[in-house]
Amino acid sequence: MSNPDQAGLIRVAQGGDGAAFGRLLANNYDSIYRFAYRWCGNRTDAEDITQQACIKLAQSIGQFRFEAAFSSWLYRLVINCAKDWYKSQNRHQHDNIDDWIEPERTPDQTAENRIYLQQLLHLLDQMAEGFKETALLVHGEGLSHAEAAAILQVKESTVSWRLHEIRKQLQLLQQQPDGSWEPSL
Repeated sequence: MSNPDQAGLIRVAQGGDGAAFGRLLANNYDSIYRFAYRWCGNRTDAEDITQQACIKLAQSIGQFRFEAAFSSWLYRLVINCAKDWYKSQNRHQHDNIDDWIEPERTPDQTAENRIYLQQLLHLLDQMAEGFKETALLVHGEGLSHAEAAAILQVKESTVSWRLHEIRKQLQLLQQQPDGSWEPSL
């Protein structure tokens, strides 16, 4: 769907047209779910977050002001829903790490990837506000630093600094002989 078509659909949905909102949701559902899944790494949790994001989208579509790309606004909505969902569940677990690992890899590579991903998710959960979102937008969604900065409403240099800090923390983690680690951020 082209931007003018999507903009028109958004405007009609903002006017209360349920069919237009349904089309808008159908056009964006996969993106909502994908980002929720990358946030938590668990299909069941991602489905819950996606459901919450769809409800929130219905409640807040009127707040979209066309000042940024709809996808940027939608990413922010999903991030907020994910954070709210985790707070309400009072948990930060990643049960289905196997879902993130590419099945065509050899077993040794898969096990190594699983361990690395568990460490990375643990690291991101322990770091200060904004680090996980930054990593997911740039590395999970493939956005540029500038695009991630626009979504997160921070400077591009902040995105670059956060990614640098994540890499530094990963290097520290790799240097710990006993696997113990405490984030410095």
